[in-house]
Amino acid sequence: MKVIEHLDKAKNPLISFEIIPPLRGGDISQLFNIIDELVKFKPPFIDVTSHAAEVIYEETPKGIRKKTLRKRPGTIGISVAIKNRYNIDTVPHILCQGFTREETEDALIELNYLGIENVLAVRGDDKGYKKPIPAGKTSNGMTLELVKQVVEMNRGNYLEEDLMDAMPTDFCIGVGGYPEKHFEAPNLKIDVNYLKQKVDAGAHYIVSQMFYNNSSFKNFYKLCREAGIEVPIIPGLKILTSKKHLTSLPRDFFIEIPEELAEEILQADQKHTVDIGIEWALKQIEDLLNFGVPAIHFYILQNVEPVKKLFSGLKM
Repeated sequence: MKVIEHLDKAKNPLISFEIIPPLRGGDISQLFNIIDELVKFKPPFIDVTSHAAEVIYEETPKGIRKKTLRKRPGTIGISVAIKNRYNIDTVPHILCQGFTREETEDALIELNYLGIENVLAVRGDDKGYKKPIPAGKTSNGMTLELVKQVVEMNRGNYLEEDLMDAMPTDFCIGVGGYPEKHFEAPNLKIDVNYLKQKVDAGAHYIVSQMFYNNSSFKNFYKLCREAGIEVPIIPGLKILTSKKHLTSLPRDFFIEIPEELAEEILQADQKHTVDIGIEWALKQIEDLLNFGVPAIHFYILQNVEPVKKLFSGLKM
């Protein structure tokens, strides 16, 4: 079932989760152990992130060696495995960064064959590797272009125009939104205008970047509606569990940690930071539910314990 169908049919706000594939060569059983815990909360869908190749440097006896490696492959396989094993819809992330349009089309064809109905279109992080585009191939530079490609496939239009018996796909397309604006946008209003272009191009729903100040999300939501964006907007949350998050999350995701939360974390013993993060998230959730959000998306990645503890004190 599509994400927007889940939202339309829901009588109460939904919960969803986002996980990442294991490291290259890792064991998927660890991921299944995480999902075994998540299914207890009856998520209608689970997002599976995708990761392009990146450049790493290894020290060898002969000196430093530059190596290009895709550290977390397997998004398509994991998405299908979760759907078949748990009967939960999955939302694989489809990237611009690191993939040609031809590779993207192949991935979408494969997902369609395997019964996956949802994708999240994202540009992807710049990890220092610029994939060479072979002659005769093309790439999507921005998410808007990627959304348009998926929409064209939904209309039965493939890159090879002379394909015989090419059937339309039927993907529900999600895109990301940034309550505190994308770091490359000059201001939030312009960023929302970019977002509207993606919706106008065919995106069906929006899931937000993580945030810790609900007023940022509410202002973002207001600007979206004023701009004419009418699709569902799902807030995304991540439980702050470590003092290190005070620097790593702003650095990696270009978000702001509220002064009150940061001060409480800084003054607390490390063993109490999880409890502080959970309590903050509970307050956010209560306020967001009162605001009327259709669902709440939790960025789990590979740490399920804080979410389990959060849900023990949550009423939805």
